[in-house]
Amino acid sequence: MKLKEKNLSRKLRLQGYSINEICRKLSLAKSSVSIWVRDIKLTTTQKENLSSKGIKKEIIERRRTTRLIRENAKRQIIINEAKEDIDSLSKKDLFLIGIALYWAEGSKSQRNAVKFSNSDSRMIKLMMRFFKDICRVPEKKLKGYIHIHHHLDVKKSEDYWSSISKIPLSQFYKTYRKPNKGSQNKKDSLPFGTFDITICDTKLFLKIQGWINGICKMSEI
Repeated sequence: MKLKEKNLSRKLRLQGYSINEICRKLSLAKSSVSIWVRDIKLTTTQKENLSSKGIKKEIIERRRTTRLIRENAKRQIIINEAKEDIDSLSKKDLFLIGIALYWAEGSKSQRNAVKFSNSDSRMIKLMMRFFKDICRVPEKKLKGYIHIHHHLDVKKSEDYWSSISKIPLSQFYKTYRKPNKGSQNKKDSLPFGTFDITICDTKLFLKIQGWINGICKMSEI
């Protein structure tokens, strides 16, 4: 038995500390402290003080929650107002945005294929428009490929990305399941994994590289 810790726990309890406060102060397990101090009866004043602390904590937490709600509401107003600045997306806009996104997130090493990877469904939707409307890629040439942690639901992910990209599952490569045991039983920020749009077309790859170079040339001072 941890005699020193037990004696300190009892001393603090006699002073009117709550069990949770003792646990935090001495870095002890609640189960141990509860047993050590269970025979100690608090005075009426001590009980009232603990009750008062609990009410104060509740008030502080309520105020914090209210403040966060108000701050988030203010942030959302700015986002919504800025959203109105974009009233349409022309073909030229889509052309330039698609090039810029590919420059940032697309593969530049696989010279025989165009590959764009991301976990943001909105970006995948936009790039699908770019490939279809700007690059004129036929539906049958669009392939899907998913990278996902081993413990996540593959079928759910495949259905999700197929609905987002509009690429049929028959045109998906076999999903890559990352053997990451350390990610099990943890909240995953990417429940559907990362999605790749793949197009086996050397000419399109070279054309996109040319567009990127064109933007680089125009941006030179």
